[in-house]
Amino acid sequence: MLSQQDNELLCRVGPGTAMGDVFRRFWNPVLPAMELQSPGCRPVRLRILGEELVAFRDKSGQLCIIEEWCLHRRVSLALGRVEEHGIRCLYHGWKFGCDGTVHETPNTKDIRIRERLRARTYPVREAGGLIWAYMGPIDKQPPFPHWRFMDIAISNLNVVKLDSGSNYMQVLEGGADSSHVGVLHSNFARPGWLDGEFKANPDDDNPTALVSDELAPDLEIEDTEFGFHYAAVRPMPSNDENPMHNVRIVPIVMPSTRIIPARAMQTVLFEVPIDDENTRTLSIGFRIDGESFDMSRYEDIRGRKNPALVDQVAGRYLGTWENHFGQDPEAMESSWSGIQGVVMEDLAMSMSPGPIVDRSDEHLVAADAAIVRARRQLLASARRVLAGRDPIGLMDDLSQVMACDETVPVKTRWQDLAPGHKLRQTDD
Repeated sequence: MLSQQDNELLCRVGPGTAMGDVFRRFWNPVLPAMELQSPGCRPVRLRILGEELVAFRDKSGQLCIIEEWCLHRRVSLALGRVEEHGIRCLYHGWKFGCDGTVHETPNTKDIRIRERLRARTYPVREAGGLIWAYMGPIDKQPPFPHWRFMDIAISNLNVVKLDSGSNYMQVLEGGADSSHVGVLHSNFARPGWLDGEFKANPDDDNPTALVSDELAPDLEIEDTEFGFHYAAVRPMPSNDENPMHNVRIVPIVMPSTRIIPARAMQTVLFEVPIDDENTRTLSIGFRIDGESFDMSRYEDIRGRKNPALVDQVAGRYLGTWENHFGQDPEAMESSWSGIQGVVMEDLAMSMSPGPIVDRSDEHLVAADAAIVRARRQLLASARRVLAGRDPIGLMDDLSQVMACDETVPVKTRWQDLAPGHKLRQTDD
């Protein structure tokens, strides 16, 4: 469990907070690139880390992120005219460049206004089907990160945005919890559970398709340069001469990214705080070999096509206690959760305690060791930033960071299955 004080430190991410400053030291994805496809297209309102912003692509094609409210009378620039090299407020015509400078002020001839004022803007990049922003001190801006999926054709990436109504940590903790996979996702993880049998799911693209019926895997955890990784080890039926076990390695990449394995797939999940009580999940699904796959089926497994639970246009999860998170009690005669789709099951669990859970009343067990490690490294990073130091996990080359789901002889070192993960010397 956590003290109330540490829970507050962990969960609060707005301007001026320690955890908010941790997030601001990293490049974070903020939008799917498809939302700003063409020069001069409609601007996008963007709330990230408790700040109201506007993202747009000016008519020259440059990506820009600027504070939402015009410096003159504080109306929204999301209604503005996108022009060459900037955006113009509709109200009085003030034009702002992508660097925040005031280019024109048609309703005043006082040039000192243009010289004195500057709107808040942030560095922005496009890569891997995502738009990224750096919101921290410019003198501490890290190199732009390189992920494995950035080397794969955009057409072979499944890029999805889904906003939900809980703190980022409640969503992230699902990725640091291997034991829930075989329980919450029973229909996919262990078909036959209803009959008291275990039938391995043969679907190599499904991240919840377990090959073992073990619900309490052994966890082994190591700190890495990017954060930490853990191995969930499950025994497999095998002969005495060559005992085997299944190893699922999940990287937890600072500040709040997890990579979920399937035997043929990787799913990278960025949990980006919108504010203290809302989270934007940006999901990148791709095959390990970089080839195309059935994205419609991939989304069916996750349940993200359900119009009752997902606003397809806004990319917003609609589950609440009012609609019981889409749970059908009658379906529970044959479905473990009564909720359709892996992601829908996960979001129901993360939102059910409310937007910020009180962790001082929980009772953790050995299966929660990776959750404890995730909290510990974030809290350590917050304290490091408060002391003027760098957070844990600042690195640019993430191309070798991969999840893993393999069945191997028990004598195999699980670390050898993730050779690109370098250990970190702990200095906290």
